[in-house]
Amino acid sequence: MDDGQRDETWKEFRELVNMTPAELEKWLESDASQSAGQHQDGGESTGHASGRRIVQILRAKKGDLTDDDYQHMRKVAGYVRRHLAQRPSGDVRDTRWRYSLMNWGHDPLSG
Repeated sequence: MDDGQRDETWKEFRELVNMTPAELEKWLESDASQSAGQHQDGGESTGHASGRRIVQILRAKKGDLTDDDYQHMRKVAGYVRRHLAQRPSGDVRDTRWRYSLMNWGHDPLSG
């Protein structure tokens, strides 16, 4: 991945991930977070695992991020964009749709 792609990925990731590391960590500890998303063999959901990785990325220095980190950032951005396009009608405050997005670092109700 060249520097231009890294810069574009960083910018998109930072625009879409609107939760702080502390907010995301607190959310990931909740029952609602752990019950949202697709679970593999009764274990942790894909989104929950992604959320833990997002916290690590957010806390890292930009210069310390690896190509794998940037690939994950691209995956996060793609997921959030696709999921936002599927917004259900009505109040989404207590929905699996919102909870799943929050596992990926985006709270659709945030400013």
